[in-house]
Amino acid sequence: MTQEGYDKKMAELARLENEERPEVIRAIAEARDKGDLSENAEYDAAKERQGILEAKIAELKALVAGARIIDESKISTDEVQLLTRVTIKNIANGTQMTYTIVTETESNLREGKISITTPIAKGLLGHKKGEVVEVKAPAGIMKFEILDIAV
Repeated sequence: MTQEGYDKKMAELARLENEERPEVIRAIAEARDKGDLSENAEYDAAKERQGILEAKIAELKALVAGARIIDESKISTDEVQLLTRVTIKNIANGTQMTYTIVTETESNLREGKISITTPIAKGLLGHKKGEVVEVKAPAGIMKFEILDIAV
């Protein structure tokens, strides 16, 4: 995982623990104060929200506990690999796209970050600038020319 991705996960974990958790606890306390818990839908909803929140916190803690930070200064741009930014051109329609190949937990298409497990990333891995690569995607076989590889 990149340092940036790690920092984002730690910030999300802190937000969940320091903001969301106390809010859920307050909601449970308020619902409990309203009387009979057996017929209290507000209490049930708050408890369900608490369960979902605690599961997400546990998942994030496990993720960051097992994370390895990748030193971006040691990444080569000789070929497409994890954490490289690759500019490709779709041979069929001439469209150019730039993606950064990242881990699954860091993927975000709006930011141009695609998971290393996607068909496009898998097809590009190990190839060099100037190569034309055939990628097997759900839409069929697509051909891309690798225009640039950067960090």
